[in-house]
Amino acid sequence: MMRQYELVDRVRSYNPHADEAALNRAYVYAMQAHGLQKRASGDPYFSHPLEVAAILTDMKLDDATIIAAVLHDTIEDTDSTREEIDRLFGPAIGKLVDGLTKLKKLDLVSKRAAQAENFRKLLLAIAEDVRVLLVKLADRLHNMRTLHFVPLEKRARVAQETLDIYAPLAGRMGMQHMRDELENLAFKHLMPEAYAMIAARLEDLRQKNGRIIATIEEELTRELTARGIAAKVEGRQKQPYSVWRKMERKSISFEQLSDIFGFRVIVPNIEDCYRVIGVVHTKWAVVPGRFKDYISTPKPNDYQSIHTTVVGPGRQRAELQVRTELMHEIARNGIAAHALYKEGLRADRGGLSSESRAYQWLRRTIALLAEGDTPEEFLEHTKLELFHDQVFCFTPAGRLIALPRGATPIDFAYAVHTDLGNTAVGAKINGRHAPLLSELQNGDEVEIACAEGQVPPAVWESLVMTGKARSAIRRATRGAVRAQYAGLGRQIVARAFERAGKPFSEEKLKSALPRLARASVDDVLAAVGRGEMFSGDVVKAVHPEFVDERKPAATSTRQRGEPGWFGIKKASGLVFKVPGPEGESDRKSIPIRGLQGDLPVRFAPHGGAVPGDRIVGILTPGEGITIYPIQAPDLTAFDEQPERWLDVRWDIEEGRQEFFPAEIKVTAINEPGTLGTIATVIGEAGANIDNVVMKAISTDFREIIIDVEVNDLKHLNAIMQQLRARPVVHQVERVNG
Repeated sequence: MMRQYELVDRVRSYNPHADEAALNRAYVYAMQAHGLQKRASGDPYFSHPLEVAAILTDMKLDDATIIAAVLHDTIEDTDSTREEIDRLFGPAIGKLVDGLTKLKKLDLVSKRAAQAENFRKLLLAIAEDVRVLLVKLADRLHNMRTLHFVPLEKRARVAQETLDIYAPLAGRMGMQHMRDELENLAFKHLMPEAYAMIAARLEDLRQKNGRIIATIEEELTRELTARGIAAKVEGRQKQPYSVWRKMERKSISFEQLSDIFGFRVIVPNIEDCYRVIGVVHTKWAVVPGRFKDYISTPKPNDYQSIHTTVVGPGRQRAELQVRTELMHEIARNGIAAHALYKEGLRADRGGLSSESRAYQWLRRTIALLAEGDTPEEFLEHTKLELFHDQVFCFTPAGRLIALPRGATPIDFAYAVHTDLGNTAVGAKINGRHAPLLSELQNGDEVEIACAEGQVPPAVWESLVMTGKARSAIRRATRGAVRAQYAGLGRQIVARAFERAGKPFSEEKLKSALPRLARASVDDVLAAVGRGEMFSGDVVKAVHPEFVDERKPAATSTRQRGEPGWFGIKKASGLVFKVPGPEGESDRKSIPIRGLQGDLPVRFAPHGGAVPGDRIVGILTPGEGITIYPIQAPDLTAFDEQPERWLDVRWDIEEGRQEFFPAEIKVTAINEPGTLGTIATVIGEAGANIDNVVMKAISTDFREIIIDVEVNDLKHLNAIMQQLRARPVVHQVERVNG
């Protein structure tokens, strides 16, 4: 375990002005606070914060970060309080320790909502002070180094969490050295056999090719020295996880990998970087398509280097990375290389340079959080941005846009501006018209065509690659649905005012908003459209003297048999009938307001409706009422006939197993047993098939329209999800959904 004087010496080795007294005070305080606590390894618990601090001293971080590392578990795991930390070490360090204390362990295997909320807290704490991230990553690194002491059932969860969140986050912050170690430690615990196999193969190659590596180093150094370039050449070998990931991504064997060996050439200045490339490219043959200049176009995590691959001595392929000493430091430690401890620098950003691209990415990520998405959605699109390699594209004006690999012009449009994405209708890539779903490549110039009033299709959400695009599409879709509810509500309210003999005025409705407990007129109209507010209540809020003799739809306390209840009778189809005398109504029922007489009620002919759907009724004189889900395309035929729209809603007793009609379209592979597989899934899910229509859409695929009877929307969605999981099923969608 590191001694007190050793901690001070480590900090003073790079910061002669370190606050020795504060470091000593933190060491003694934490040691006393943790007392006799033990780690899973049997070591004193106090050894853990010391090792975390040691990792951070290797990154040459400021006194406050080192002290926070020593104290980071005191509030959570001992009797220490935030007030005591503030009094002894100052509020700045107290805030750092408190930010770390609030973070609970993430659990990616279960409790998704809780885990997502914790990740939200993590990034919020980092946004206030990036040093929280540095301590958290160092804490995770030491925990991974000692993971073999943890019970077996917990190791896989911690390792997966590291691979899914912490390692990509370290990479995004430019901390490649830490990312490599986190990934390899996680890989070792998650797939020990694969790790052992690759590590053994790499060691064999190192033994076999060690002389070749030394030869290339010597020859390259000699060539550069002869041209007056003072360069340090370092041979290196890919890490096991990096090798595994490339084998998986490209579906190739270990023997097919051509760039296991690489070399770093470190020179004094940027001009020398390009001189090195000139020497290398004239000395050895270049592998086409493998030249990348990240000096003129840095990566979003601040990484800068020139990459090239050549065929060197012995016909051995070798990747070269050429960079300056400062670039090398940033490539290893990323955001930590910007964490400055000199006096007079900005402390409100945790000492982090505002020029850091990694910091700007972090700020953009936090901005997504402020846009009102749920924690689960926030985690989803943050992980999307964490996990993908990048491509670099340009606007016609030359602005650089970094996107995840696999991104489309839709992602590009949203990266430029949300309004551009929402109104996008077409794209040009390198001057040629291209589909909006084309995959973008490095260096593409993208031009987006727009149309005013355009709303992004909901299906785009599942096709885009960036979190920003997915979030914006989701919000736009919600806005469109809300506008549809508000439009329906406006028609219902206008009709209610007309029946009451009162003029409808938005100005008067605005003055009544406090009585309706809504912030805007649109909120009121959307609530009426969704069935959350009775139209008569809106009239009464504007005209308090108005008395509505009609009653709103009943709640669960309403007695069956009251006027307005319709029981389900199964005849030639599902038909609703007005009940007879009180008590004779069927228990299966939905309330329909404002109707009298014996009117037949039926479900929509295309797709039906199930409990859980928002529904409306359309009155057809002489025929009765047809029940539609609010999203049914057929409803557009009645947009100009508001007098036919009726306010209806479900009232199904909890737990009752009743069947309601729905229609799904399944696109499936044309092979023996496909229909049987689909029917088995539906039957095992407890649903009923009422009708099946099949047609060929190509030689290989069949389109199957299935009328099913299900309990509710949750039951229907579960069946569709189970169908999507079958290999023979290509696509499943609801007909009226």
